[in-house]
Amino acid sequence: MNARATVTPASAAADHIVLRLPQRQDGADLHDLIARCPPLDLNSRYAYLLLCEHHAATCVVAQVNGELAGAITAYILPAQPDTLFIWQVAVAPAMQGQRLGSRMLDHLAARCALSHGFRRIETTISPSNLGSRKLFNSYARRHHAGIEAKPFLGSSDFGKGQHEEEWLYQIGPGLCAV
Repeated sequence: MNARATVTPASAAADHIVLRLPQRQDGADLHDLIARCPPLDLNSRYAYLLLCEHHAATCVVAQVNGELAGAITAYILPAQPDTLFIWQVAVAPAMQGQRLGSRMLDHLAARCALSHGFRRIETTISPSNLGSRKLFNSYARRHHAGIEAKPFLGSSDFGKGQHEEEWLYQIGPGLCAV
């Protein structure tokens, strides 16, 4: 795959979007996709290779015309085996506004609910990331789940580097609406 190739909305509408487990060879393309999706934090290629290798069962990638067009990285929280933690949601700029993020999230949640039996989703979102807030609020509404948000990581937790605070969003049964 070549993550630098341009996926166009017209070609996505005409062709089938494939949602699948990531494979090790997707790691470098996943890194390149994240680099094109601000405000996501770009991690090392090694980190994305490990996610594709060690956490493939709790992640999803979307392909359009054989090119990586989106991805969600996630894992089951070790101390809370009933909670799926969504780390990053990336949608190629040309594919934004086509509900690809929602399709990937629904697909991943359904697959992980069957295989891991999780009952909750958690994620962190910076206040300026309106797209992620809309995505997770929409997911909660579609699935008739409660959603709560609370401060989680302050900007000072990130050290001297400039980083916006992160709020913890929890979605699941027994939670209230934000």
